[in-house]
Amino acid sequence: MPKGESSRASRSDTSHHALVRPAGALAAIEPLWLHIGGEEVKAGWKILNIQAKPGVDFVGSATDLSDFADGSAERIYASHIYEHLNYGDEVTVAFAHAHRVLAPGGQLFVAVPNLEVLCQAMIHPETTTEGQFHLQRMIYGGHIDAYDYHHAGFTPGLLASYLHGVGFHHVAQVESFGLFMDTSELRVGPFPISLNVIATKAPPAGKPGATGSAR
Repeated sequence: MPKGESSRASRSDTSHHALVRPAGALAAIEPLWLHIGGEEVKAGWKILNIQAKPGVDFVGSATDLSDFADGSAERIYASHIYEHLNYGDEVTVAFAHAHRVLAPGGQLFVAVPNLEVLCQAMIHPETTTEGQFHLQRMIYGGHIDAYDYHHAGFTPGLLASYLHGVGFHHVAQVESFGLFMDTSELRVGPFPISLNVIATKAPPAGKPGATGSAR
């Protein structure tokens, strides 16, 4: 994935687990729309990134959202972040943190490389050797810096299994979120290489559906 996304809020690093704003500021952000690994400033969204950069509201990792209270977020958005985590434990930990922070009925917008599509593209008879090289980078990471390595791969079924496993009530694959112009919209030739899913936390008893409206 491009460097701008690969180096964002992904791997655990306790040296980065400090908020740019004081902890007391979290209580004033209601409802919270949290963009994990974001760089694009957009009205209504607060950015959590593992690196302190212009526009970043909170510095921290996707694997540790302990600075955010239970049920404090209405929406969480994370594009091409979770593949940078260790599939053995960090992926589950990160999804569990997101589930805890979301309010009942809240939604996690998650985009990751679609390993199923990437493998199909890799062996397609019209894919050139140069094309296979670029697809390889999408599967394993660009290796531009210490953050730009992929440690997990996802198919639609595997991603859904992770999300249901930490308690998400409903998981739906979508073509586009229509929220940010980032790698979630990337296509390679005819292949949409991003697996885009909206995972919904169970709503309060007697209240079907998810919270929030388009902002």
